[in-house]
Amino acid sequence: MGFIWSLIVGGIIGVIAGAITNKGGSMGLIANVVAGLVGSAVGQALFGSWGPIIGGMAVVPSIIGAVIVVAVVSFFFGRSK
Repeated sequence: MGFIWSLIVGGIIGVIAGAITNKGGSMGLIANVVAGLVGSAVGQALFGSWGPIIGGMAVVPSIIGAVIVVAVVSFFFGRSK
């Protein structure tokens, strides 16, 4: 059950990061979950584990990390036009 909870929280974090960077419309469900999980790892590695913890992820550093991940990925892969 903990793994499913982490996927749900990772997806929500990915959606929030997509909304902050205005890239959420182009990302799918899987991409939101991956961005949330990878962003959580990056954010907690860079900023530590402070703030509320839900599903094993510190929410504030996870959102900041997910915003960084979404911005970097969209910079490299978002120039299709």
